This record gives sequence, C-alpha cells and structure tokens, in this order.
Amino acid sequence: MATKQNPEQKYGAQQIQVLEGLEPVRKRPGMYIGGTGSEGLHHLIWEIVDNGIDEALAGYANSVSVRLLEDGGVSVFDNGRGIPTDVHPKTGKSTVETVLTVLHAGGKFGEGGYKVSGGLHGVGSSVVNALSDKLIVSVYREGKIFRQEYAKGVPQGALKVVGKVDKSYTGTEITFWPDFSVMEKNSWNYEAVLDRLRHAAYLTKGIKTSLTDERTGLSYSFYFEGGIQSYVKHLNIGKEVVDDDVFYVDKTVHDVQIEIAMQYTDAYTEQIRTFANNVFNPDGGTHLTGFRSALTRVINDYARKQGLLKEKEENLSGEDCREGLTAVILVKLPDPQFEGQTKNKLGNPEVRGFVETVLSENLNYYMEEHPAIARKIIGKALLSARARKAARAARENIIRKGVLEGASMPGKLADCSSKDPSSSELYLVEGDSAGGSAKTGRDSKTQAILPLRGKVLNVERARLDKMLANNEILNITKALGVGIEDSFSLDGLRYHRIIIMTDADVDGSHISTLLLTFFFRYMKPVIDGGHIYLAKPPLFELVKPGRKSSTFVYDEAELEVVLDAEIERRKKEGLKVEGGAERYKQAGYIEQKRYKGLGEMDAEQLFETTMNPEKRVLVQVKVDDAEKADAIFNKLMGTEVELRKNFITARAKFVKDLDI
Repeated sequence: MATKQNPEQKYGAQQIQVLEGLEPVRKRPGMYIGGTGSEGLHHLIWEIVDNGIDEALAGYANSVSVRLLEDGGVSVFDNGRGIPTDVHPKTGKSTVETVLTVLHAGGKFGEGGYKVSGGLHGVGSSVVNALSDKLIVSVYREGKIFRQEYAKGVPQGALKVVGKVDKSYTGTEITFWPDFSVMEKNSWNYEAVLDRLRHAAYLTKGIKTSLTDERTGLSYSFYFEGGIQSYVKHLNIGKEVVDDDVFYVDKTVHDVQIEIAMQYTDAYTEQIRTFANNVFNPDGGTHLTGFRSALTRVINDYARKQGLLKEKEENLSGEDCREGLTAVILVKLPDPQFEGQTKNKLGNPEVRGFVETVLSENLNYYMEEHPAIARKIIGKALLSARARKAARAARENIIRKGVLEGASMPGKLADCSSKDPSSSELYLVEGDSAGGSAKTGRDSKTQAILPLRGKVLNVERARLDKMLANNEILNITKALGVGIEDSFSLDGLRYHRIIIMTDADVDGSHISTLLLTFFFRYMKPVIDGGHIYLAKPPLFELVKPGRKSSTFVYDEAELEVVLDAEIERRKKEGLKVEGGAERYKQAGYIEQKRYKGLGEMDAEQLFETTMNPEKRVLVQVKVDDAEKADAIFNKLMGTEVELRKNFITARAKFVKDLDI
C-alpha cells in the first residue's frame, strides 16, 4: 500500500553511496537507455518516474505526476521525501548534485535508502541529466524549496534555497528538455506514457499516477485500490470469465512480499505477467517457476480428492491447468538478482520456494472454500486434457527431425532449392491463382511459395486439436519446420523470412489478420525473431502510351506525389496538360488501373513489383507491447461481437477505399 509516512529512519547524505563517474553517458547513451530513438527518449521519463515509484514502494510517497510541456520538456513530480540536500561526505557537493552528476550515486546501494527498489543500478537521474539540454531539479524538504539548474549535465550554479513551503509538503520535481544533439528528434507519445503510468498504478496498490499533456490539454489519472486484482480484471476485458471472483493473496515470507492475482477465462491460451519490484520480467524466472509448480500440484490434488480425476487417469499437465488463466505475479524483495541488464528474468533461487509455499497454502484453502469455482476450473482443465490427447497424434505428424528432412512437405508447397534458412524465404500467398503466378515468377533458388485456399482458421476460437485438423494451418506448420506447442523449436525454422502476401482489399486484410493471430498465439518466437513480414503489392498501375512503360504506385499518398511531379514536369517542358478532372491523363498516362487482387498481375509483374528483393516493399511485423497486442487480437478475433462492433464504429470515419 502506497501510504505517505513520516520518515523515522534517517535518510541523508550518509545513505547515498558513490560508485563511479558520469563521463561515458553522452558518448554511449545506448548503453544506458537502450538507444537514441523514440524508445530511448521515453526511457528518460521512465527513469525519473521509477524513482518516484521507488519512494512509493518504500512507503514515503503516494503520488507521481507527469506533465508533457508545450515546449517539448517533461516535468515529473513525486511527493516522497525529497532528495537529500546536505553535503555529501565523499564528493563535497550537495547530495542533490551528487545524485544528478555521478553515475551509480543513489539511495539504492547503501543501507537505509531503499529496502525495495526497481531501479537497481541507480543511474536514472544522472543519465537523464547527462542527456538533457537543460534540467531543473526542485526539492521540497524541511519547509524549504531547493533548486538547481543543469545544462548537458553540467551544473549552472550551486543548489540554492529559493522559497519556503509547509513542512508537511515534501517531494522532488525534475523538469528536463532532451538534448537532440545526442538523441534523435522525436516527440513524446501520450499513449505510451499513459500506459506506463497505468501499469505503475496497478502494481503499486494505493498510489495515484497522473499525466497532463499541455500540448493538447489532455489529462488522466489512475488509482487502483485493488492493485493487481484490478490489473487482472483489466487484462480480461472482453473475455468471458469462469467466475467473477479474482483469487488474490498478499503474503510476506522472509522479507519477500508476494502478491498473486488470478482469474480463469474461456480462452485457450494463458496470460501470465510476472514482476519483481515493479519491473516486468517477460521471461519469467524463479517466481514463475514456483507459481506453475504450485498451481499444477494443488489442482491435481484437489481433483483427486474430490474424485474428479479417477485413480487410473493421468495427472493434468501444467498446460491443462493454465489454459485460459490470466495471472499477475508480483514479488518485492530487497536484493533481486536478474539475468542480464534487461531484467527479463528473475534469478533469486529462494523466491521459487516462497512463491510455491504461499500459492499452495492459499489456493488450496480458496478451492476448499469455493467448491463451485474449483469445479469450474478443474472442468476446464479436463476439457483441455482431452483436447491435448486428441491433438497428440496430429502434432506428431508435423514434428520435423531436421531442417529439411523428416515429415513430408505439403503437396502445394513449391520449395526453394537453397538449404540455407538465412537466405530462404517463404511466401504465404492468398489463392491458387496468385500462387500460380508467384511460382512462375519467383526466384526458385531462395523463394518458396505456399498458396492458401480460402480463409485460414481463426485460432483465437479454436483449441489445438481443431487447429491441427485444418489443412492450411497444418501445411504452414509443416513447411516452417518448427513444430508446435511443446514440440516447438525455433532451431528448425526453414525460412528466415516468412512473407504474408495477400490482396490489397478487405478480404486480403482479413486473411493477413488470421495468419498473424496464428503466429502471435502459437509461434510468437517467430515474430520476436523478426521473421514475419507483410508484402505490400502495388495499389495502382499508371500506363504510358504504347503500354510498354508502367509506373507502379503503392498507396494513395504516393499516387498524388507521382501525379503532381509528372504534371509539373510536363508543364516545365512545355507539354500539353489536358485530361479534365482525370489527373492521370493530365500527367500523360493513358490508363490508371487499381489492383484489388494479386491474380490481376502476370508472373513477371508480380515478381517485379512485390517479390523482387531490389524493388519490393516489405513491412516487418513487430510486437512492441504484447499486452496491447493480446487485447487487440482478443477484441478483433474473439467471441465478443459487441467489442468488435464498438471497435468498428469508433474507427469507421477514418476508413478510406473500403471495398463494396
């Protein structure tokens, strides 16, 4: 609970330890913020916000607010204790200046600063200062307002008292303007900052986070008394839940606080989010291992005890027990050990046992106290087990023993002759007609073609057994060579570029979405590895007199640019510009053809416009926010019609060139 406390524990210069200098930051910013583009730019905000969250985790703050300023700056305020202002014994400077100018100077290294912290390296404030054209720090502490200004990390004078304030009013405000001589020129993304503050509010029960965008006047605040219980409900919006009740436990074992919230839905996939000290761990870690082990054991023990699993029946697998589960696991510990600087995975071995014990005891008690919910959960797991057994034979049929050897390839696959996956690419082509043109026009050495007939199965509404009975899904899985589910291995990937090539119309977009749903739900590592692309076929062909010369245009905006340039060229050269309202004729073309299907192009045209590596346009598919992607797939491809209707209604006015 983030409640404002009166700090009895001493928090001053002695609690701030200095480890090393700041010089490398401006030379190699990517080492500290991940890059100099938009992601790195926003990371500057995260660093300062996380300092405020650390104050809340320590029990000294209950509010963090962010303002996006009109002139491109950002101001972050937390109502914590305020950075200590006394002189630091090692640097001889104020502690504020030490924290802002010395790398690895912070209250997260010594005793008495923070018991629990997410920003373990303690480099945040100094890195932001080093990468800011200008930074102003204001500290409200001991009834005074302290202020200091910096330029590119260099103090522009000493820390000074500039005013008075009520002694009960404490906190730190940092306002900064990024240095675009070091960072790439980008603007702040309101939605990205809003999402970050929303998550912070979910994970720190009782804290209020706020965002004001002074550029637009938009403003929003978050406060979730339920913490991660509210988070689970948010993740399950649009899904049919097994029961409205959210299981929740909050226990502390040997200075490790463990919070778990979970709820089952009618989905066929699991969604488990793991955090350590509010840091997201996408690869899980020991807390996830302990959670999975306890969940599987408790469900099987209860099922046996209640006679829901017969004596001769095999135990439910972990996958069966987690089907449709949405869970958030949050541990807070004094000394988290992460694997790698990205903090993707928690490594503390003791945490596994703590989580396992807490979940086992409390989930067992919960199921005893809520037998109706327990039976629904086990009933869903039993259905999953039956589906798993039905899918086992189908799955075995698609496991490849090697990169090119093993199970037979789909009959419709026109494979490439190259055996090097890094130079091989697979085109998933809509329709037999376009597939035929692609086979004829391709470079057979490196390009493989797999035509797809009709709409691919919507896997958002199907279990694995039904999925593997679908010929198109089965053919794709066989062709890729990576297996599926527990047999999945990215090592077997036969093509390092998988290119989805569909018509430039509504049906083509729908087929692309169905394929992306399959890859996201069952082969996400293929997306994460950067192997999925969308081909962008031309939308228009502009034909010159004699039909020997054509210009291919890929979208409406490019069409206008091409026509404007050609009309202007003709005017400068004294050529006639005529054709009435038909701009393509004003530009000297005799025909403007709009393509709606790949099959409208012959093999040579299809290769030159869409498949030729020297000329084609490909869009690489990336998942920047897995949580948001999950919500979108659930909304667009799930069972809730009302969600889709609202989505379409809200965006209808932005649609252009809708096929009729």
